[in-house]
Amino acid sequence: MAFPKDFLWGGAVAGNQYEGGYQSGGRGLATLDAVTGGGYKKPRMMTYRTKEGELGEAPIDSSMTGQIPEGATGYIKPDTFYPSHMATDLYHHYKEDIALFAQMGFKCFRMSISWSRICPKGMYEVNEEGLAFYDRVFDELLRYGIQPVVTIDHFDMPLYLADHYDGWSSREVIDFFVFYAGMVFKRYKDKVRYWMTFNEINVLSGWCQIGIHRNDPQTLYQAHHHIFVASARAVELGHQINPDFTIGMMAAVIPSYPMTCRPEDVMESIRFNRSREFYMDVQVKGYYPAYQLKAFERTGVRIAMEPGDLEIIRKGTVDFIGFSYYMSTVSTTDPDAEKTEGNQFIAFKNPHLATSDWGWTVDPMGLRIAMSQIYDRYHVPLFVVENGLGAADTINEDGQIDDGYRIAYLRDHIKAMKEAVELDGVELMGYTPWGCIDIVSAGTGEMKKRYGFIYVERYDDGTGDFSRRKKKSFDWYKRVIASNGEDLG
Repeated sequence: MAFPKDFLWGGAVAGNQYEGGYQSGGRGLATLDAVTGGGYKKPRMMTYRTKEGELGEAPIDSSMTGQIPEGATGYIKPDTFYPSHMATDLYHHYKEDIALFAQMGFKCFRMSISWSRICPKGMYEVNEEGLAFYDRVFDELLRYGIQPVVTIDHFDMPLYLADHYDGWSSREVIDFFVFYAGMVFKRYKDKVRYWMTFNEINVLSGWCQIGIHRNDPQTLYQAHHHIFVASARAVELGHQINPDFTIGMMAAVIPSYPMTCRPEDVMESIRFNRSREFYMDVQVKGYYPAYQLKAFERTGVRIAMEPGDLEIIRKGTVDFIGFSYYMSTVSTTDPDAEKTEGNQFIAFKNPHLATSDWGWTVDPMGLRIAMSQIYDRYHVPLFVVENGLGAADTINEDGQIDDGYRIAYLRDHIKAMKEAVELDGVELMGYTPWGCIDIVSAGTGEMKKRYGFIYVERYDDGTGDFSRRKKKSFDWYKRVIASNGEDLG
């Protein structure tokens, strides 16, 4: 069999897209609380108040790099629909949802903790109600034998830190994050074994993700350096609190092929892939790679470091690489090449591959390619913590949701994982398809774009009773897990 007996089958969500309860239980505001809905080709909007007191809104583009003016603060407009405020309401439905996950046979459940639910301003104050909420969620998971896999920061910047510290551009935020990480490590040291520090660290940018009001290379890479230091310190601290913790990083993996065999296209694909690999190099190998230092020289970026920063990064390397995989792209120097949508970026269209209804390239073999390349480069265990198909699921007249297209997509990607393990020798810890229950889409703010095995009665106009029902893929995935990936029928 391709997968080991202790393989971690499960599903994945993010708090800001699923949890709801945005002001319940003492939770403070986060930047994404000030982001409205949107739609395909219709951007989400960040709402804010300027220094002069004027209200405004700014769009988030496909890479979520939209900005609000310097000095502006996030603002929740009355009578405006913000989908993340209730999302699909884990806060009040966690027992029901976890029971459904257990019916599918989940071995693990990847979720995130809301920083501002633990520390309402993101600083040194602690909200006991928030800690107790996650205690209840973890206890319910463990009651069914489901291991929590916890992301400490999943695009979840406390609004106070964005407003008053310009987010991760401030060095002080490192200490705030390490305090928060230490708090959850200590509180849940006997309940959570698997952790990841930052979600998709290689795409973090802009105000809504990391609280910065400028997104120029100098500001962005300085913020990323602070995130590297914070992550490394958290990894060290976590291992001190519980040596049995398994702590990883998380990256968005989007392999790029050369559009043609022209050397210029080959070099462009190397450049694109390095822009993603850089973050894995720092967190797994423990140092800034030479190609990135040269890029800083060319662009005039000068990272301000304190003595000991590089040693902290060297010592705080991760135990595994968690990554999302939805698509591949191609690289070309042709300015007229056809473009398509992508996960956090605009991609070039591959003429040999189909795309989803939202324009994302569908490439199961790309997952095997990516796994082989990553494992050959880093030699640490891998964990596919996001993979899935966004689609406009509908309820049939008989009340069923026939999402055979999702089954086909996941089946082909699981086959690719099996080949990477069986044929290429990749060490793979587990697989958690994205949005195992319907959630708000991060890129578009829609409920229409659904991923999960469980349909939630919640719609883009804010209506719906939040009732849950199984999709066709529910029983299919149950058989996959029961057979440890052998029955993909």
